[in-house]
Amino acid sequence: MGTDDSLIESRSQKKFALIIVIAASFLTPFVGSAINLAIPSIGQEFHSSAFALSWVVTSYILASAAFLLPFGRLADMVGRKKVFTIGFSFFALFSLFCGLARSIETLIIFRILQGIASSMTFGTAMAILTSVYPPQERGKALGITGATVYVGLSLGPVLGGAMNHYLGWESIFFLNVPVGLFIVLFTLWKLKGEWAYASGEKFDWTGAVLYTIGLIGFMFGLSAIAKYPEAKFIFLVGLAVLALFVRHEIKEKSPILNVRLFSSIGFAFSNLSALINYSATFAVTFLLSLHLQVVMGIPSQLAGLVLLAQPVIMAALSPFAGALSDRVEPRIVSSWGMSITTLGLLILTFISESTPIWFIAVNLALLGFGFALFSSPNSNAVMSSVEKTFYGVASSTLASMRLIGQTISMAIVTMIIALFVGNVTLTPAYADLLVKSTRLTFIIFTLICVGGIFASLARGNVNRTAEK
Repeated sequence: MGTDDSLIESRSQKKFALIIVIAASFLTPFVGSAINLAIPSIGQEFHSSAFALSWVVTSYILASAAFLLPFGRLADMVGRKKVFTIGFSFFALFSLFCGLARSIETLIIFRILQGIASSMTFGTAMAILTSVYPPQERGKALGITGATVYVGLSLGPVLGGAMNHYLGWESIFFLNVPVGLFIVLFTLWKLKGEWAYASGEKFDWTGAVLYTIGLIGFMFGLSAIAKYPEAKFIFLVGLAVLALFVRHEIKEKSPILNVRLFSSIGFAFSNLSALINYSATFAVTFLLSLHLQVVMGIPSQLAGLVLLAQPVIMAALSPFAGALSDRVEPRIVSSWGMSITTLGLLILTFISESTPIWFIAVNLALLGFGFALFSSPNSNAVMSSVEKTFYGVASSTLASMRLIGQTISMAIVTMIIALFVGNVTLTPAYADLLVKSTRLTFIIFTLICVGGIFASLARGNVNRTAEK
């Protein structure tokens, strides 16, 4: 009877963990994709340049990336559930403040705080899910979670475009408040356990400070270098601090990032593949939102329907790809996904003011197909290449690669737009310059993604048949 009770309890925990992670995995990408549709409206209200508008997106991602590893390590020590619920509570609070912001500067500040809060949830959500699901079921669970991410990405452009058009951009942030509170309350009520596998170990404050300062300096310098040439010094200082961080972590007994994990070929190249993929793809929606609305003059709700093509395919195929990676080596599935993504980016290098809307939608569907094949199998490869003790760190490392890649993607866009368009409010008068900057950006993204194919193939096979 005791065995039966434990089995029922195990099933319940898996079910509740999946519901919580699904809700969390829906909300953050929904807001991110919805905000892309609201960027032109925010620019009009605050009379902001393209450079300032890019920081509405970049500031959130950069803050999330800078604090994710420290909070991931802290979650392993004090409990993943505890850090997750505190993070989502503050995420809901700062979302409210974002909606109440009355200047572009205030909005960016609250986006930074929102990003710090979200860093407490990004890594812990996947770590909780991985903790309650055995290896043979993990790919399917991650596939379902991946599908939820893409449902959020799918509804973001549609609902976000409509909400922006009829209710104002503020409504997108306000929606986070009730959904975020539901996630917190449901987690506290239903999810039992903390999964503090590193309880009692010392927290690496030196490493946390070096990582946060180094990453912020590196990424901020890279993003701002086109507009402020002196930012190259911030970039170099950030790079030097990151080098000190790696040196410190190698010697540290309880590091926030176990650098030795990267001695595993599967772990190292799977994370590198994620970094490359997100660097080449994240800003696609941002660029095409500007192209559709500013260059082609399409209203936000219609632009949202066009952008829907990519995440719908991702949502439909992600569970299939995740389950497939339980049977076929993730290296094979992910590499095909990276190759198809590269093809989609190559086609976008020919975009112009006269490109038909249907052609953009079809190509976005192709990108969605490629990304679905890549993402879930790649996540499965990362989490299956480490021991259970390091699930929190591995999850946070993968999320960091994703966020750093997203920041690099936006940094490239910001740099190119600053070079071509300059510090002006985006209007149709600058359509030609915006098209040129978009084409060049897609050329760069294509070249980056070509490198990702080789990184994905180089990871080798991953043995997931037994618990680590």
